[in-house]
Amino acid sequence: MPNRNFLIPLSIALGLFTVVPPVMGQAFLPRALQLDGTQLEQQGLFLAEEAAQLARFQQFELALARAELAAQLAPNAPQAWGILGSLYLQSKELPKGIAALEQARSLDPENHVVMFALGSAYFQQQNYQEAINSLQAGLKLQPDVTGALFDLGNAYYMTREYREAIAQYERAVAQDETFWPAINNIGLVEYEQGNATAAIKQWETALSIDSEAAEPMMAIAVAMYAQGNQEKGLALGEAALRIDPRYGEVDFLLENLWGSRLVEDTKKFLETPRIQATLAQLDPTPSSP
Repeated sequence: MPNRNFLIPLSIALGLFTVVPPVMGQAFLPRALQLDGTQLEQQGLFLAEEAAQLARFQQFELALARAELAAQLAPNAPQAWGILGSLYLQSKELPKGIAALEQARSLDPENHVVMFALGSAYFQQQNYQEAINSLQAGLKLQPDVTGALFDLGNAYYMTREYREAIAQYERAVAQDETFWPAINNIGLVEYEQGNATAAIKQWETALSIDSEAAEPMMAIAVAMYAQGNQEKGLALGEAALRIDPRYGEVDFLLENLWGSRLVEDTKKFLETPRIQATLAQLDPTPSSP
């Protein structure tokens, strides 16, 4: 994605720039226009809100330009930095996003939303300990937020603190019993620890909540095939791949936090002639949103 660091000149953004023809023999110099700091901050906040609205309509390039200017005009407004940081993350500019969000946190240390955004950003940067620290700080301010608990579980999972990961996933499910991704990831943790039967049970529970969820369906297929139940595993794997063919791509599995044990078993599963034939027939995009 192209670099979008260009900032709209301040005079143009405020409508102050006009072209005035020179006047010969002018008797006095015009007074310098004094810009009121409060007005500048209000304009910055207005641009920040406009940036947020543009982002909602997926117009990220326009949104980012406004957010950058908003942070210049209202440098003491945490919401301006928070929106800017979120847009940088959306543009995959992680260092800039984290810097902006850290600025927002310094201005408003009690804002749990910023803490959660930082946790997500540090996770994407693979700085899992900082992700844990930020998410924990946010949860102290606003406990029992399902998505944040799930993210915290993922961060613990990536640091191989499996017991703590499961505890956070279970807290997420306690908040929302239909939140199957947390149940699914408990299965990932169990399988990574060698508990295939326990993992399958978790994935079956996730699938009972959403019968079209390709991830737990594919995971069950691989686990069953590895246990020797090949016919059922292959049939289930074909069904999962028809829902979302991306689960036939190892890189996609790694992005979704599949552990090394499950990935190795999946590689063997994907090499079978029946699954190879299924993949050859499928479009590489999921059939459902």
